[in-house]
Amino acid sequence: MPEKTCLVIGGGRGMGAATAREMHNRGYQLSLMSPSDSCEQLAEELKGIALRGKAENKENLQSIVGLTKEKYGRIDSVLVHVGGPPKGDLLEIDDEDWDKANEIIIKPVISIAKLVTPIMLEQGGGSIVNITTFSAFEPSLTFPTSSVYRAGVSSFTKLFSDRYGDKNIRMNCLLPGFTDSLNLPDEFAQLSSLKRLARASEQAKVAAFLLSDDSSYITGQSIRSDGGVTRHM
Repeated sequence: MPEKTCLVIGGGRGMGAATAREMHNRGYQLSLMSPSDSCEQLAEELKGIALRGKAENKENLQSIVGLTKEKYGRIDSVLVHVGGPPKGDLLEIDDEDWDKANEIIIKPVISIAKLVTPIMLEQGGGSIVNITTFSAFEPSLTFPTSSVYRAGVSSFTKLFSDRYGDKNIRMNCLLPGFTDSLNLPDEFAQLSSLKRLARASEQAKVAAFLLSDDSSYITGQSIRSDGGVTRHM
């Protein structure tokens, strides 16, 4: 059986890079994309491939998917980890920033699904994981556009899982809490039950579980890894 391959969108820094390292440790071949050369440096270290690009750019996504398929012949798992959208006071956020949030958060998830699903159908399955946020289901006025549109990602994830579950293609969301890769002040750590920030490496282990066959009966779910920040049970 050929070696399995993981494509990481947003794989240059933070949770994306940590997940790339975790998947490498699990024996996956890696393909990375990020806007800066950090993905290229990490790919060189982990003996993978990389391409600079933005998740909201369809041509960039097409290029990295094409490169991955050409190099490895398959795409078994995909992590989508996009940057933070605009913030502001709820009704002071202008229409352009709401549109920008839509472009950054939801459209890349849909675009990558359109590109990799035919490949996963051909090879008999695959797993896609979208990193979103704890505030997808407990909205925060601190992160209004993120809360709104990342809830939409969870909705799309459930619809996708219903549509392609019988084809052995899974999609889940990882909803992290405050993580050390975000350079947050200590006051955010105190919001969790554990009274500390998550380590990016901790979030990466959850992402890797969802990306791999270890979670083969989990799909359409939004899995919280927030240290107890949210109250919903």
